[in-house]
Amino acid sequence: MEKRQLGTTGLHVYPITFGGNVFGWTIDEKKSFEILDAFTGAGFNFIDTADVYSRWASGNEGGESETIIGNWLKKRGNRNNVVIATKVGSEMGSGKKGLSKKYILKAAEDSLRRLQIDTIDLYQTHWDDETTPIEETLEAYQQLIKEGKVRHIGASNLSAERLKESLAIAQQNGLPQYETFQPHYNLYERAAFEDGIEPLCLGHNLGVLNYYSLASGFLTGKYRSKDDAGKSPRGGGAIKYLDERGTKILAALDEVSKQLGTTQATAALAWLIHRPSVTAPIVSATTMEQLQSIIDAPDLPITAREIELLTQESAW
Repeated sequence: MEKRQLGTTGLHVYPITFGGNVFGWTIDEKKSFEILDAFTGAGFNFIDTADVYSRWASGNEGGESETIIGNWLKKRGNRNNVVIATKVGSEMGSGKKGLSKKYILKAAEDSLRRLQIDTIDLYQTHWDDETTPIEETLEAYQQLIKEGKVRHIGASNLSAERLKESLAIAQQNGLPQYETFQPHYNLYERAAFEDGIEPLCLGHNLGVLNYYSLASGFLTGKYRSKDDAGKSPRGGGAIKYLDERGTKILAALDEVSKQLGTTQATAALAWLIHRPSVTAPIVSATTMEQLQSIIDAPDLPITAREIELLTQESAW
């Protein structure tokens, strides 16, 4: 397993990003610590979260994931060994959202406090905000970088047009440029990324950190019928993929995972890792068994023939 440069940044990460959306939602702090210890203990070094994680869970107000990560960093004393990414822009209640300069500067301070760190390695636009000029958003990031509170910036969920415009405005005005991009991308969800955004990411050497890498768990193979929806909190999101194409993809994953003596999840992640545009797929785990499937992916001896089989069977 070798580190990869994250876009044009000076950051180097191993080819899996741990998704912190589960912290404070489907696993508590104690279990989160165990998972983080095992993940980093296996040699990985990249953790992604957002200020809004996990506001959707009952009793939460947002910031729970960052708080857990911050407590873990403080207790382990390993800040210099991990790359921390978080995001801004999602609804945090009482009108707290968007990408205005004033809001970003305040939200960054809140994230730094919860994470208990001095600098965010990668600060990302979570969702587009068309009511705020792109220049204003980038000027906020410029100030944070100048103050040493942020090292690099990235974006998530922008359209190809808005991403292209943001890159152009940054270049024209001497403002910080997005160096990474987070798309919704996996073996099933291919069209939106590959049809417009992937060429843009490749052309500008953006590090790609795709989310929903396992399609809400569908690509693990444990959802084979509507009756399986209750297997986890994400089950409802997984069974929507149970159409003719989804069934073909599962059959291909079954074949490849059997040939390689691995899990369907590991095979699906290996396919992503071998995509020329992808730097480090984002994936999360709530059990050690799930985590093992993730840890195994970068070193899986998947062949070009097996990659092509998955590519063909998941064609859109």
